[in-house]
Amino acid sequence: MTVYEDSVSKILSILAHPLRRKILIFIHEKGECSFTDLLNVLEVDTGKLSFHLRSLSVFTEQTSAGKYKLSKTGEKALHAIRDVEMWAENASVRTKPADLPYASFVKRSYAFLIDAGLMLGVSLLLALPEILVAVGAQVGWTGVPITLSMVPFVTLGLLYLYSTLLEGFNGQTLGKRVVGLKVIRLDGKNLDYEHSAVRNFGKTFLLPLDLLIGLRHEKFIRYFDKFAGTSVINLRSEPIPLPETPGELQAGEPELISDVSQDTGTSM
Repeated sequence: MTVYEDSVSKILSILAHPLRRKILIFIHEKGECSFTDLLNVLEVDTGKLSFHLRSLSVFTEQTSAGKYKLSKTGEKALHAIRDVEMWAENASVRTKPADLPYASFVKRSYAFLIDAGLMLGVSLLLALPEILVAVGAQVGWTGVPITLSMVPFVTLGLLYLYSTLLEGFNGQTLGKRVVGLKVIRLDGKNLDYEHSAVRNFGKTFLLPLDLLIGLRHEKFIRYFDKFAGTSVINLRSEPIPLPETPGELQAGEPELISDVSQDTGTSM
């Protein structure tokens, strides 16, 4: 399929503005929304919103009630935006470690609680037959994988294996992915299982001592991070706001694409 370079450039230029991406994302999340809904959420003036909606007309369509929804082209554009956001997250960790936004203690605590809660849930599931017996339920199967007294130890063991494997693979556990954090090596190299195992040993088995020593260092927070040469960065730090686009096209900005059908099959 032929790709028209001029159209590609215009599409990328339209999607380059952060407010327009927010509009598309909000419409996608709501399914349909009115002009007033967008005004209330985005907190921009009427003229500015009207201008950006005109710019996005190739990606949106209006219902009989006058509400906005994404066209087929808009759905494809949204997928492209999501892909670029993921690439941007991955690219951000390849910059100099000194320039990266380190994660706060609070955010790291949230991620830890999510991960620990998941592993506790798995441990309790393994001990479910004994739990049912303890509350007086009739359980036909007598082979209990673990006892209740073993739950804390199994939870710690699972947490260590889970954290080491996932962080060694991609720098993120499920908790860190939810909160938007990632483990990196301060020497700029890819995180491996060895470094992951060292940093997670302190978190899992020596957490009070790990924090007592490490909290003096904002970069590390935990001593075993300093020992392993690792730290945790915040992938969702507040970006520097870009200057707002005025109510008219800026010099050099391409006009709205009018020759792209909303049902186009061109891959983005």
